[in-house]
Amino acid sequence: MHPFDIVIKNGAVLTMDKQGTVIRDGVVGISEDHISFVGRNNGDYINAEKIIDAQDGIILPGLINGHTHAAMTLFRGLADDLPLMEWLNNHIFPAESRINSDFVFTGTLLACAEMILSGTTTFCDMYLFEDEAARACKAAGMRSLMGEVLYDFSSPCYGSIEKGFIYTESLIKKWRDDPLISIAVEPHSLFTCSPDLLVTANKLALKNHVPLIIHLSETEEEIRYVEKNYGKRPVHHLDSLGILGPHVIACHCVHLDRDEIGILKNRGIKVIHNPESNMKLASGVAPVHEMVSSGITVGLGTDGCASNNDLDLFGEMDTAAKLQKIKEMDPTVMDAETVLRMATIEGAKALGLENITGSIETGKRADIIVVDINRPHLTPMYNPCSHLVYSAKGSDVIHSIINGRLVMSERSLFTIDLKDVLEKASAIAEDIKLYRKD
Repeated sequence: MHPFDIVIKNGAVLTMDKQGTVIRDGVVGISEDHISFVGRNNGDYINAEKIIDAQDGIILPGLINGHTHAAMTLFRGLADDLPLMEWLNNHIFPAESRINSDFVFTGTLLACAEMILSGTTTFCDMYLFEDEAARACKAAGMRSLMGEVLYDFSSPCYGSIEKGFIYTESLIKKWRDDPLISIAVEPHSLFTCSPDLLVTANKLALKNHVPLIIHLSETEEEIRYVEKNYGKRPVHHLDSLGILGPHVIACHCVHLDRDEIGILKNRGIKVIHNPESNMKLASGVAPVHEMVSSGITVGLGTDGCASNNDLDLFGEMDTAAKLQKIKEMDPTVMDAETVLRMATIEGAKALGLENITGSIETGKRADIIVVDINRPHLTPMYNPCSHLVYSAKGSDVIHSIINGRLVMSERSLFTIDLKDVLEKASAIAEDIKLYRKD
């Protein structure tokens, strides 16, 4: 066997491949940015430059946060316990009108630190000043699909929507060949985007062969707004505009009827489920079991820290599984493996990254985490999937590798100066407190 750059040994490898292969005494070999060996421990990796001992822990693909607004870490706790529309219109949108590129760079770095420390290696971002978000993500060594949020009113980043489309296309061109950063076209929602904006955004996405990402059917108030203004429910409205297709990623999808689920399935739409944000804002409980059963690809997201209030996908998995069980009054729905796949390979499929990440298979990029199970709340371990979904916490992740690069080991970050980021975040928070008194 040829020498590796990094070898991870002495752990149970949950590959998350199509067969759900688990290798009890497994070894993963990494060469440059990709996985070059997955198999049983035979000791033939003595020439590895770096050997990571998993110490009987769990080796699995890095988790994929399918929907967030990374820089909103700096709005964490700013306006809690409010309905979505009041939260957005009276608190978040006014606060966002005052942010700048430094805010987004710092907030995104803070988010990357939190995600790496809790096992996420890939995330999908929708926010403002996304070139700064991309720079922060690149500096942190994380993988991301991201795009500038587009809406009818003026943006503090680009101004008018016409300039927003120019800005988005410039992002696509700038980051097209980057190994970590991918760009999408991201109109905010049906209640902040006119039909003309949505159609133009869709044309831009199709022209550049990138995804289109949108919040969809998140609240009952949104349903009423769309029905009043366009005479249709949101899914039918988008379909009538000719927008729905396999390039579309729909976030939330809380309020869907069976006909709409059928349309999403037939059009090849991918969905990102955000259970904790939907619970906190009392938006409702998405019909995830029905969507998954119908064959729709569903990934898992945290949404932003202003509506969650953390980026820990382990907690999100636990919530996603239990919420669907109580919704369906059936303890067998959304079993642990299904939910873990939503946070790994199904999440990768939802973002169009399944050939790159989401499972531990030779040839794929090396996005891998190691979970320490030598802890009271993880002892004993009978079923690794069950433990990861129902018992593990983000703080149990001890090593993280992204694109073949060790970004965290023994809970220490290698790509982010955490002390510096925390100090800058705290300074920005003081400014926010001042202008909120105006």
